[in-house]
Amino acid sequence: MIFRMVASGEFITLLEFLFPIMHEILRHLQPGSRLLDLGCASGSFPAGTTLAQVVRVDQSVPKGDRAGAEFVQGDSAYLPFADRTFAAVIANHSLEHFADLSAALAEIRRVVQPRGSLFVAVPDASTLTDRLYRWLSRGGGHLNAFTSPAETAAMIERATGLTHVATKTLCSSLSFLNRRNAPQPMPLRLGVLGAGYEWSLWLYVWFSRRLDRLLNTRLSVYGWAFYFGQLWESVDTATWRNVCIRCGSGCPATRFATTSFLGIRMYRCPQCGAVNPFTADE
Repeated sequence: MIFRMVASGEFITLLEFLFPIMHEILRHLQPGSRLLDLGCASGSFPAGTTLAQVVRVDQSVPKGDRAGAEFVQGDSAYLPFADRTFAAVIANHSLEHFADLSAALAEIRRVVQPRGSLFVAVPDASTLTDRLYRWLSRGGGHLNAFTSPAETAAMIERATGLTHVATKTLCSSLSFLNRRNAPQPMPLRLGVLGAGYEWSLWLYVWFSRRLDRLLNTRLSVYGWAFYFGQLWESVDTATWRNVCIRCGSGCPATRFATTSFLGIRMYRCPQCGAVNPFTADE
């Protein structure tokens, strides 16, 4: 799971489980290479899932175990590394938080190797998911709004000098509303959103996927993942509709064994065991 802490006393966000879609970069990095996990709190992925040396950077020192990775407290606009230090950079839901986005992208360009890789995931500020998050967490520290995948990819490509390779649309289950993930005491605003009970999230996922399909809405969408630079395999750009209401993990629909009850297909999350409504990928 990937947690991001916002200001003290505010909401704790459980982000969608993005590690599976970082595989295209992580599993091809060689021993001796270095990988930058930028603006990552306690980490965007388990350090043991890549052979590269993982360096995590954030302005705040995270709590918890950081085994297997080096942590550096620093500013994304002034990275304390030499030019061309990293074979790859992961910016997983961090660009929207950077006070000086232009400087941060310039620093990525400086520290990544010419044939390096870059993974970026950002929320779509126009979606219901992001608006709910910002309302619940009183802004949630989002300083930069992204509303167009084409414009966002082009902006990052120009700033970093790395060629845009692929874009993947990401879906949400509103797992950050799950009361299991909420701080204590829970925010009063959560009460008008089903109080974080899983049955309310279950109904939202079931209805949102069907409304998207019938009316071409975007209720299930929350953002995009972008790939830049050197890749060693093709990227699966299909939209994964099944995202767990408890842990936020997402996988292709073909990986799930489903059951039916009253004509409704369901699956059990392989990460946490929660029962979710099933939707075929498009």
